[in-house]
Amino acid sequence: MKNKKRWIFLGIVALLLIIFGAYRYFIYVLQDQWSEKDTAIAKAKQEAGIVSVTDAQKSVWDQNSIYWVVQGTNKTGQEVMVWVQYTDQGKPKDGQNTVHQELLNSGMSREKMKAKIKSSIPGIKDMRLVPGVYNGEYVWQLFYKVKDHYYYQFYRFSDGAEIGSPFTLPNR
Repeated sequence: MKNKKRWIFLGIVALLLIIFGAYRYFIYVLQDQWSEKDTAIAKAKQEAGIVSVTDAQKSVWDQNSIYWVVQGTNKTGQEVMVWVQYTDQGKPKDGQNTVHQELLNSGMSREKMKAKIKSSIPGIKDMRLVPGVYNGEYVWQLFYKVKDHYYYQFYRFSDGAEIGSPFTLPNR
C-alpha cells in the first residue's frame, strides 16, 4: 500500500514538473515578442503622445517593412494609429521618419475597411486585416481566402483605395 501511494505521489510530482516546464518554455519562446511589443508601445507613447493603448500588432512585409502598429487615444481624446519601424534584429529603428502617426478618423477604420472588402470581394473567407506599410505607404494588409486560393491585397490607409493587384499564394 505504501509503495502504491509513493508511485501516485511521484506521478503527480512528475506531471507538475512537466506542466511547469511547458509553461516556462512558452514564456521563453514569447518573451522577445512581448518585449518588442512593450518597447513599441513605450516609443509610441513617448513620440506620439498616446495616453492609452487599445491594440498593438506587428506587421512584416519585407526586411525594410517591419513595423509595430499601436492604436490608442492621444491627450486630446482622439483615436490614433502609430507606426513604429523596427530593424530585423527586433529593435526600434533610429532616425527620422521611423515613427508615424495618423488620426483614425482621417483614415479608414478597420470596421469600414472590412465592410468595403466584404462588398467588393464576393466569397471572401478567413479574412485577416492588419495595419502595415507597403512600398512606403501606410496601408491595411489583407490576407484572405476565396474558394481554394489564398491572397494578399493592400489598401491605402488614408482612403481605402487598392494598391496594385492581389498577390496570389500557391496552393498547398
